[in-house]
Amino acid sequence: MIALVQILAMLAQALSMIIIVWFVIGLLFAFNVVGRDNMFLMQVYTSIESLLSPLLNPIRRIMPDTGAIDFSPMILLLGINALIIILQNLAYA
Repeated sequence: MIALVQILAMLAQALSMIIIVWFVIGLLFAFNVVGRDNMFLMQVYTSIESLLSPLLNPIRRIMPDTGAIDFSPMILLLGINALIIILQNLAYA
């Protein structure tokens, strides 16, 4: 049971890192540090976005519209971390 929880925690941490990379690339595009004509970063960004959209869309439907700022990745990261804590406490109890 502990090994399963550790594997799930590792996968959740990998997902968290993917969310952070996606967010940073989006900031680079938003502040024109990197142009959207950079095909490599654009491919990475759209690939990660297609992976994350099934997780982020339900959160976006529930949350109120805040304009240009999207808080759904932060809510997803908090949810992932909460899930890791709950699973670890259940496994070690």
